[in-house]
Amino acid sequence: MKRPIIEINNLSFTYEHQTVLEHIDLIVEEGSFLGLVGPNGSGKTTLLKCVLGLLKSKSGEIRLFGTPINEFKNWHEIGFVSQKANSFNTGFPASVFEVVSSGLTSKLGLFKFLGKEDKEKVYKAIAAVGMSDFSKRNIGELSGGQQQRVFIARALVSDPKLLILDEPTVGVDAKTVQQFYDLLKELNDKLNITLILVTHDIGTITDKVTHVACLNKHLHFHGNSEQFELTKDHELAEFYGHSLQLLTHDHAH
Repeated sequence: MKRPIIEINNLSFTYEHQTVLEHIDLIVEEGSFLGLVGPNGSGKTTLLKCVLGLLKSKSGEIRLFGTPINEFKNWHEIGFVSQKANSFNTGFPASVFEVVSSGLTSKLGLFKFLGKEDKEKVYKAIAAVGMSDFSKRNIGELSGGQQQRVFIARALVSDPKLLILDEPTVGVDAKTVQQFYDLLKELNDKLNITLILVTHDIGTITDKVTHVACLNKHLHFHGNSEQFELTKDHELAEFYGHSLQLLTHDHAH
């Protein structure tokens, strides 16, 4: 068994009087690529916020890299790309290089200058997402898909062992989405980065991810992508609480 990167044990979370997560048990192993799926309001973002230490659960336990979350200090080992990355102010006067280098501020401090090694890290992260030709370009001049690659590079620049992406393809066209998923698979395969991707594109991710988790307040399914492929549509409809026409499991793209 590979080393667990995330261990969640009996986690429940309540907003005021509404229970959003109930008795969640989940282990994400090193090198895996987890697709986290579920309907709107199912608790996906809440679960991510608990893992990122942004929300504190009333009951249950989370361990990151074997350490209880309240004792965990190495937050630079976790990269995060939110869905809000898409609503980036395109008039903001910053180059791709500057945006990506801002991912080092947690390590360097806000007003430290980049040394030669740091600059090399920035260029390496930009290259990893295939954006080397755009390093001097203003972020506002890029397409939505290109911007998302830059935000991934910003998350990669601190050498994270875990990368979490919360619906990063909202508002991005279908062709770019496929290229984006190919990029994530490459990061997982070549750099061995553990990935968690929250997505609605269930049918299109099963050939990219290694594992799938279906969340709707409870964790209804967690297994590898082959097991998920064998799950019947009516069973998934039960997980979701409604019928799912989106589940095509179509890999002809």
